[in-house]
Amino acid sequence: MSGLRTAWRHLWPWALILALAVPAMGADYALGKATLVITYAIAGLGVVIVVGQAGQIALGQAALVALGAYVQAVLVGHGLAPLLAMPLAIAAGALGGALASLPARRLGGLYFGMSTLAFALIVEEVLARWDSVTQGAAGMAVAGFSVFGWRADATLAQALVSLGALAAALLLCARLVDSRHGRAWRAVRDDEVAAAACGVSPAAAKMQAFVVGGALSGLAGALYAHWIGFISPEQFGLVFSFELLVLAVIGGARRLGGALWGALVIVAIPQLIAVLRDHLPGDWARAAGLELVLFGAVIVAVVLLRPSGIAGARP
Repeated sequence: MSGLRTAWRHLWPWALILALAVPAMGADYALGKATLVITYAIAGLGVVIVVGQAGQIALGQAALVALGAYVQAVLVGHGLAPLLAMPLAIAAGALGGALASLPARRLGGLYFGMSTLAFALIVEEVLARWDSVTQGAAGMAVAGFSVFGWRADATLAQALVSLGALAAALLLCARLVDSRHGRAWRAVRDDEVAAAACGVSPAAAKMQAFVVGGALSGLAGALYAHWIGFISPEQFGLVFSFELLVLAVIGGARRLGGALWGALVIVAIPQLIAVLRDHLPGDWARAAGLELVLFGAVIVAVVLLRPSGIAGARP
């Protein structure tokens, strides 16, 4: 019951925002953006677990999203039902998370963060060069999500599927954070030496966090592949990894709700800026790079006003 209350507490502000956005922007546009925000939030939950709960620097989370997306696309392309392919996409993300965590046994801090960055570069290069499976830089078309003959073609259906996946992910994460695994992650985050003295294995705790974060990223990747309908290696480059990291920091890396608020900022704010730009006077509306400047100003303002993130700092 506590997990359900946690999921509802995080989701009800979104329902209110969506209710206000639908009449203002139109149902299809608002629901399409809501689906993208939810997909980012699922991937952001993985970053919150790794960075906020376990205290590790993760600079290559997009590679885990890519693994989920490509496994889903390849399996569905070979005729497997999307619902049956999704657990395998999640498992691919989890396996990638386990591999990415291996250097943590010998490296820490920024050095370990650089190893995750190297892992992301390796994955992107493999996806780009393995033409026989991934079709390389040409990319892959992905069929829409379907289950038992029903297809999620409408934006409302896509939003509902994504929302169900997000609710399940939030419920799982809430249970894990309140369990002994969550306590072990926070112990390692706060002091590895003290955690080891209390019987917690830092290496095992880090791997568990990366496996959970990778599984969430794999789920996000599988959904992303279906909603976008086309994937290519450059979609999962370093920019995407940094977006996910910024998402967690802005939203609040130590709160599960931080993934939701961070996703809203990362996805919705640039769209809002693009709309408001057309109403600026004179040459301001045509100034090159104005969106990036305004978006950067929003991020700086959030960091200054809410140093612990929009969702706060409580574990």
